[in-house]
Amino acid sequence: MNSLDEKVETLEQLIEKELKPYVKKIDAEGFYQEQYLRELGKAGFFSTNHKSQKEYILQEMKVVEETAKWCMTTAFCLWCHLAALTYVRNSNNLSLKNKLLPLLENGKILGATGLSNPMKYYAGLEKLHLKAKPKEDGYILSGVLPNVSNLGDNHWFGVIAEVDEHKRIMCFIPSNAEGLILKEKNDFLGLNGSATYSCTFQDVFVPNEWVLSDDADLFVEKIRPVFILYQIPLGLGVIRSSIASIEKVINKQNGCNSFLKIQPGQLKTQERKIQDDIHALFSGQRLDWKEIAKIRLEAAYLTLEAVQANMLHHGSAGYLMYSAPSRRLREAYFFANLTPTVKHLEKVLHS
Repeated sequence: MNSLDEKVETLEQLIEKELKPYVKKIDAEGFYQEQYLRELGKAGFFSTNHKSQKEYILQEMKVVEETAKWCMTTAFCLWCHLAALTYVRNSNNLSLKNKLLPLLENGKILGATGLSNPMKYYAGLEKLHLKAKPKEDGYILSGVLPNVSNLGDNHWFGVIAEVDEHKRIMCFIPSNAEGLILKEKNDFLGLNGSATYSCTFQDVFVPNEWVLSDDADLFVEKIRPVFILYQIPLGLGVIRSSIASIEKVINKQNGCNSFLKIQPGQLKTQERKIQDDIHALFSGQRLDWKEIAKIRLEAAYLTLEAVQANMLHHGSAGYLMYSAPSRRLREAYFFANLTPTVKHLEKVLHS
């Protein structure tokens, strides 16, 4: 068995042991399955050793997709961790990178992304919520981020704060920083197992060793392509599980489902196109973030189409509160509203 086959087998085992038994609990009770994320790190799924950027990105995207087939809440938490990894991997702060990157890659520390508001800021949708005042050896941060997911003990997350009209910084903050107040959010339609918190910064001191970049505007241009790219397999996993679910009931009620407009073959064709488009991205010299945004938007629309078709094919069985089809429906609506949202992407691609 080659190393790739071993990786696939290990991932399947982790999903079988650490994810499948908890899916109902995650969806119905808001259980946060961080152990699965830590086990992925321990098994080497976040390691960049001896891998090109293409190799590790595609491997990590595959892990997100396989996870999302069973639970997009956990796959979303995984995306949060990969976003955090992207920040640290691309930082020129060698002290921070040398200290935290190995711990993030082996799962001993989990990461989160606090960039929902900044990404909207750079699209002209919102003002920045965080302010930074320079201080000797660092900055003082104040403000509120309404929603940051994948937070807990020994977690770190990225934030962007405005110093003045011409300067913004990006920092990496531990969840136990002094002056940082976390309030859990668990009243969502779905995704309550995502360990989401509002984060209030009350004069939080950020030493220079936590600063990812003194030029956040430039740094965002660097990380944004991969930030969005890692989201696409969230939708792909849900699409593929929806297709499999539809195929299981294809002969329901004496084959009545065959008269529905959306059939598995159509969804498979569109899903394969997205997969092909992803691989084509790596043929160029650099990842084009607008091309990625276009694929991300296509994935969002196809995910919505797939889960609606799945509900129609299942009929009343899918209407049960915690049925797999209704869970995927809620997951798809979250995916459509995950920053960058569908309307955010439409604006970007039409500007």
